[in-house]
Amino acid sequence: MHNTKLNSLLARQEGILTLRQARDYGMSEEAVKRRLSSRQWRRVSSGTYHALDHPWTPTAALRAAVLGAGKDAVAHGLSAAWWHGLLEKPDVTRFVTIPRKRCVTRIGNVEIRRRDLDRRDLAVVRGLAVTGVPLSVLEAGDSVLMDRALQLRVKLPMLREVHDRNARRDGAAEAGRLLAVAESGGRSEAERLLHSIFRRWNIRGWTAQFEVQGYLLDAAFEEERLGIEVDGWRFHRDAARNSADLRRQNILVNAGWRLLRYDWHRLDSDPDGVAEEIRLAIGKRLDR
Repeated sequence: MHNTKLNSLLARQEGILTLRQARDYGMSEEAVKRRLSSRQWRRVSSGTYHALDHPWTPTAALRAAVLGAGKDAVAHGLSAAWWHGLLEKPDVTRFVTIPRKRCVTRIGNVEIRRRDLDRRDLAVVRGLAVTGVPLSVLEAGDSVLMDRALQLRVKLPMLREVHDRNARRDGAAEAGRLLAVAESGGRSEAERLLHSIFRRWNIRGWTAQFEVQGYLLDAAFEEERLGIEVDGWRFHRDAARNSADLRRQNILVNAGWRLLRYDWHRLDSDPDGVAEEIRLAIGKRLDR
């Protein structure tokens, strides 16, 4: 009977289990050793095993990292965000939090953080302890991920509440910056970033808020008939505004204008690439 229950546990946990779980399901240490010596199982870390009739997948690896870190361990940051389905691919490093009073040696690509988390910031998803969606988003430190989460999973007041509750954590300053931009919508900040790119890379000949066909371009190179449009964060946009923007873009193109479009995320994270594209569009290479 214990074998049937144990196999069910292994199926739920991607083939991962701990020595404590094996004992709880009626296995002796000798029985565990026999599984290891017969290569039915392999040791992932001290007291944590992988049954080899189950594939070693990213989900198995993260579950092994959290279970291997012991009591009250949880996945956090990018690992938790991926587990919540907010990222398509997991980070190579697995991020795990344990209570301050405990100490665990780093295992492989597992980054262990010692911190006591508020119970309101914890969740159990598919049987794995992780930080909740709001804290996971904040600690991931990725503006695109935050924007996507605001479209689908969380609201700004929720993020603000969790941020304020965890204001002294590492990385809080950057999360606060992203949250402030999100709260403002990001569009005016995106324009500021664009202008700073023009100044830093000495891009000249542009005019802000240039009118064409009754529409205002955020920046325009009139001689080259090149317009630059900037967007804020996507969660602020709705279907009606998106449709109006597409109609506007078609009118400008039909009037003989080329358009480059950038959102806040690209302007903030890749100013070099933005400057290169604009210089190429106006027929000048970027001096390096």
